[in-house]
Amino acid sequence: MLLLSEVMIAHTELESFEDLVPIIKNIANSGNERFFRMDVKPDYGDTPENWEDRLEAAFY
Repeated sequence: MLLLSEVMIAHTELESFEDLVPIIKNIANSGNERFFRMDVKPDYGDTPENWEDRLEAAFY
């Protein structure tokens, strides 16, 4: 299971929500993870209100 908190810890170079989305897409496309859990809210200045929907769409 992919945890959003683990992605954010592993990619400390990310500076915005828009930087996070392609990382989630790349992980999903690798085929190594089947499930995605958003256990934290991304704390970026540009995190939209629909952040959960956006990340879920990027993963699936």
